[in-house]
Amino acid sequence: MLKVGLTGSIAVGKSFVCDVFRELGCHVLDADKTARKVVEPGTDGLLQVVTEFGKDILTDDGELDRKKLGAIVFADEEKRQLLNSIVHPLVIDAQDRWIEAFQKIDPDGIAVIDAALMIESGGYKRFDKLIVVWCEPAIQLKRLMLRDNLTEIDAKKRIDAQIPQDAKKQFADYLIDTSGGFDETRKQTIDVFQELKGFRTKER
Repeated sequence: MLKVGLTGSIAVGKSFVCDVFRELGCHVLDADKTARKVVEPGTDGLLQVVTEFGKDILTDDGELDRKKLGAIVFADEEKRQLLNSIVHPLVIDAQDRWIEAFQKIDPDGIAVIDAALMIESGGYKRFDKLIVVWCEPAIQLKRLMLRDNLTEIDAKKRIDAQIPQDAKKQFADYLIDTSGGFDETRKQTIDVFQELKGFRTKER
């Protein structure tokens, strides 16, 4: 199985690219969903987070209040690193188990793992190929403000908390620029898929 990492900064259009890869027959795992699962009520992950950040970051139902926790960690680099040190190993372990399961079902397939902080965590090193999704900074800022209903200042804080897009591009085997909208992004994604299929054929 070809293992492909897909990353990019916040609000650059990774989800749409992943949807296209799914349509093309790839097995796609969304790291955000995995990150939610590893801190669900009753998990060791949530226990660790509560131990470090206190019960105030829980909702009345005992679930993680992601908005409240986000406000804390995006305002404090040290706390953000602490949270990442708890969540990243759990997410990577869950991803590896997911890949192993699909390896048995479809050994000749393509597995795509989508994770925003793949480069920051060093997790990208486990993959055969790395795709970096990006867009023009002004477009990214506008998308984030609209998507999460944030002020420009808060949106910039979240963007600045990640490695700059240009730095992420240096790690890429393939780049997908979403600045041009859905149709252009779909075309680029299909082109990358064809190259991955060609790489997979050569591997055999």
